[in-house]
Amino acid sequence: MLSEESGYLVQVELDVQDCFFESFPEAAQASGYMDSQVSPATWQDWFHRWLEILDSSLPPAPSYEIGLRLTDDTEIQAINAQYRQQNKPTDVLAFAALEVDLPQNPEMVAEPLYLGDIVVSINTAQRQAGQQEHSLSTELAWLTAHGLLHLLGWDHPDEESLIAMLQQQVVLLEAIGININVNY
Repeated sequence: MLSEESGYLVQVELDVQDCFFESFPEAAQASGYMDSQVSPATWQDWFHRWLEILDSSLPPAPSYEIGLRLTDDTEIQAINAQYRQQNKPTDVLAFAALEVDLPQNPEMVAEPLYLGDIVVSINTAQRQAGQQEHSLSTELAWLTAHGLLHLLGWDHPDEESLIAMLQQQVVLLEAIGININVNY
């Protein structure tokens, strides 16, 4: 069913926190981040499109809520150390809120279903974008799509599941007009 408000089949409330720009405006300017910065409206559009594609993977809810935090290597390293015992920066972390099946509370049926949070390091994304020879915004879309799939229960413990996940990321990026070449 299309929402009259947005025209999207699946509704999502997205909380974008651009801590990289807010905390380091000079570094953001100097690094070229400002030229590739994705607007909150664009993020919202991307997540709407992605969730429509992934609709069959979504638990039933009137709408969904996701947090997206764009940060730097220092903060993501601290988060990675705290939650994954990996004391090093990483590109993306996902904290799924739906890792277990919870009984539905009838009072919560009208509320957005919180899917979880995605944290992306702008510093690492910039390095990877350079290595992959594509734009920072493409890398941010790639990493965020990866994080979204993790929120929905996708994982890559082996080569086969990694390839399936990467293929789904390609589909998600194509849906927002980004063509990316991935060697599987």
